[in-house]
Parts: sequence; C-alpha cells; structure tokens
Amino acid sequence: MRVEQPRDHDRAVAVLQESYAAVPPGVPVRLAKRTSNLFRPRAATGSPGLDVSGLDGVLGVDPTTRTAEVQGMCTYERLVDATLPHGLMPLVVPQLRTITLGGAVTGLGIESTSFHNGLPHESVIEMDVLTGDGRIVTARRDGGHADLFTAFPNSLGSLGYATRLRIELQPVGRYVALRNIRFTDLDALVAAIGEVMTTGEYAGRRVDAMDAVMFGTDESYLMLGTFTDTASRVSDYTGQAIYYRSVRERTEDALTAYHYLWRWDTDWFWCSRAFGAQHPVVRRLWPARYRRSDVYHRLVNLEHRYGVAARVDRWRGLPPRERVVQDVEIPLDGTAGFLRWFARNVPMTPVWLCPLRLREPTGPGSATVWPLYPLRPDESYVNVGFWGTVPIAAGAADGDVNRAVEWAVSEAGGHKSLYSDAYYDRTTFDRLYGGATYRAVKERYDPDHRLTGLYEKAVGRQ
Repeated sequence: MRVEQPRDHDRAVAVLQESYAAVPPGVPVRLAKRTSNLFRPRAATGSPGLDVSGLDGVLGVDPTTRTAEVQGMCTYERLVDATLPHGLMPLVVPQLRTITLGGAVTGLGIESTSFHNGLPHESVIEMDVLTGDGRIVTARRDGGHADLFTAFPNSLGSLGYATRLRIELQPVGRYVALRNIRFTDLDALVAAIGEVMTTGEYAGRRVDAMDAVMFGTDESYLMLGTFTDTASRVSDYTGQAIYYRSVRERTEDALTAYHYLWRWDTDWFWCSRAFGAQHPVVRRLWPARYRRSDVYHRLVNLEHRYGVAARVDRWRGLPPRERVVQDVEIPLDGTAGFLRWFARNVPMTPVWLCPLRLREPTGPGSATVWPLYPLRPDESYVNVGFWGTVPIAAGAADGDVNRAVEWAVSEAGGHKSLYSDAYYDRTTFDRLYGGATYRAVKERYDPDHRLTGLYEKAVGRQ
C-alpha cells in the first residue's frame, strides 16, 4: 500500500482561494474534481471549477494520539493506505474508495462501524473551511466558529469547502473475522441488531462492525465483524468471487482489514451486475483494476449524458424507468415495518442495512448536535440503502416512487441523505434539514450567496 507524503498545503490553499476569487459573481461555484459519488444530475455550467488539485493528500498520521491531518479532497482510499500501516483506521470508512473525507463530512457517510462510531463528521476534531466570503476559517466544536462546525455536515458545499481536517483514528486488527447469520423474520433481525447495539456482543462474541443485507422479507443476513490479528483462511472478493453472494454461502469468513474496508467497492455493492460485470465470462475479461465503483459511476454518467440504454428500452417497447437511489435512516423500532412497506411498493432487491447511533448524546431535552441532519440523540437507527431503477407504471410520473419513499421515511420518523434525487417542497425541506439554523450560518459565512444554496442543490439540481 502506498502512503502519501505531506504536500505544500499552504500553497495549495492559496491556489484554491485564487481560483475562487477568479469565479465571476453570479456564476455557479463548482469543484474541479475527477470523481463524484453524487446521483443527482446538475445543471451544466461553463465556469471553471475550483482548483483543488493540491488538496488530495494525507498530511500526517500520529499513532500516539491516534489522529490524522488530512486534506479535504483526500479519498478514503489514500487515507486508509496511510493509516493501516500504523494499525489504525478512520472511525468510519464509507464503502466506496473515491469518497473524499471532505465530501463525507459535508455530505454524510456511513459504514459498519457506525453502530458505535456514528457518522464521519463526528470524528472531526477541527477543520479549515473555505467559506462563501472567501476566508479560510478554522472551525471546532467550541470557539468562534462552532456554528459553522455543527452546520457543516449535510450542507453539501453550500456553506464552504473543507481544506484540512484533523480526525480521530481507531485501532484495527490485521483481519476481520465475519459471521453471516441468516434470518427468515425481519422482527428477529431487528431484535438482533438491537442486542448488538446495546451490548456490543452477539452470542458471547465481541462485535466491532455490523451491517446486513435483505434479499427478501423472509431472507436476510446480519454480518458481524470482529477485528483480530489471526485468521486461518482469508477470502478475496476482488477476483471471480463476489462478496454479497458469499453471505448466503458462508456462515464464517475472514478478510484482511484492507479488503474488508473495500469489500463493497469491487462490485459497487451488487450494482455491477447492471454492466454485466458479474457474468463469469465478462468478469474474467474485465480487468480487476477497472472493477471498482468510480468506473461504474463514470458509466452511469455516460448513460445520463447519452441515454443509450433508455433508447434501447424504447426500441424494445419497454416502459421508461425511474432512478431510485437513496439512503435513509429509519428508527430501529420502525425498521421492520419500513422494510415490509418497501418490499410491497418498490420492486428492488437486495437492500443494504447499516445500524447507526450518534456518538455523543446531548442529554434529555437538548437540541441535537448536528442541526442540518437532526437525528435524535440516544436513538438507534438503521440506514436502509437501495440503488437501482424501477419501471414507471402507466399513468405515473417520473419521481412518483421517490416521493412515496420520502413519505414513508417521514411516516417512520426517519431522515434521508441528499446525495441523490429529492422532491421536498421548501417548507418541508426546511423543517427536516434545519432551515432556520442553515439560513443564519449562511448569512454569516456567505452573505452574498456566492455558493449555491442547499435546497437549490438538493432539490433544484443546481
């Protein structure tokens, strides 16, 4: 694994500020990034993106304090390469290699350690942010910029861009031992998740990582990981074998820590099947270095641009399809009911489940720590992830299924992240995503509204 060397960080920040100053007033501000994990088409713009080319590295790892100094555009792939040689990992490592640390903090992220480590932004100690008025400010949980620190998560770049972050790290073993436990009843699955979230154990064994897959209401699997330095046999799912299929085939498994962190990336969970990458012949011919999420995402973007598959479907007489790509947080006690609703109304499987609890409860009657994504303190949630397309029924409109999902999530007392399509009216959006707090912070750090607003990005696709 390759470890990045420290960069000329100050110069890179100066270049970023220069490129920001060069964007004319009234012109949309965008990052000049090679990759994106958004599933929200955006209006085209002819303006040059901000130059973040020097802000994609790891500035340092401190094994003693278990912290890392990381530039905002550093991918988790690079970050993990730098931390694993020290026996450390970020507290939460989102599933896809090219998600950036700054992106996960401003746009949310989740993974199998979230049941006790929360979300990526909860491990941030401090961060430098390029604000809408062109300043670089250092924001911490307390101090003069605490309002920006707490409003930054789920602001999606509408308040600024992180250039440097100091984050906590945690120890990890050389391997992750896995148990794949089958359930035929969703209530039993949810009860098992609740047991692990309460005790940190299952059947007398420590659990360090936990997620699940639902193939149907009568078939789901809870995957429990334990960090360890020994393993008698280690699996590899970067070749012909496919990880999500293995949970049906093996009750016990083990991966290196590195391959565990990226177990979902090779096949983009299960979405690589849409490109034929899971067919044995195609898989042998498809170079392994191109079986990764960013490649699949580029293929999706090409389809958005040219619509080849959509034209073929029309030629074959098939109905148009609606993209239903969402991650939603559902309270634990409502998860089984939501999954049954989903199975009845959205013809899409498998579904990913990832338990979540905020790290730092604020106490009875207190406001939530993160106002733009106000999950309740002391509440256990399950992230439900579903990604694909469904046929648009006769007489229905594109977006109707997503609107139904939004209704069901609200009925369950949950929230959904905003990396994909959203259809809320502004009043509902403000109520769900801290509108009053957002406006106050926006006025302080971007008074001229040079950065596109949160609603305009998430719903208006600007």
